[in-house]
Amino acid sequence: MSEPRVRVGLLLRWQNRVLLCRQEKPGREYWLLPGGGVDGGETLTDALRRELAEELGIGEHFPLEGPIAVADSIAPGWQPGDRHIIHVVFGADLSHRSLEDVETRDAAVRGARLFSIDELGEIVLHPPITRFVQRWRPGDPAVYLGSLWAR
Repeated sequence: MSEPRVRVGLLLRWQNRVLLCRQEKPGREYWLLPGGGVDGGETLTDALRRELAEELGIGEHFPLEGPIAVADSIAPGWQPGDRHIIHVVFGADLSHRSLEDVETRDAAVRGARLFSIDELGEIVLHPPITRFVQRWRPGDPAVYLGSLWAR
């Protein structure tokens, strides 16, 4: 039996926009929240901070909100060996600092970009959590939605 994989992500807000990372796989391109897999023995927040440093060069500590959402991604017709990912999403607002020094460092990340809420409908956001991210509004301290189940 395959165990679910745990992934942490960050809804990183900056001056009324959201920072997303672009990834490419053979035949497709999509955007996702910065973050990545949790290693054995690693806390969720330690994993998130490690991933932010690895992917974007954001190494300083800043307050995290949440978790603000949980999303379940299960392959259609799941069978042993198929992907089952549990996404634990945190929030943070970095509007108080410059993001000029943010650069993609992870080979899997093909770029990072700030998006307004209105632009999110024009991109492929993975996992399919566009509805969740679109509920955030400028000025909201956090988006505490409980759970979002996406297949």
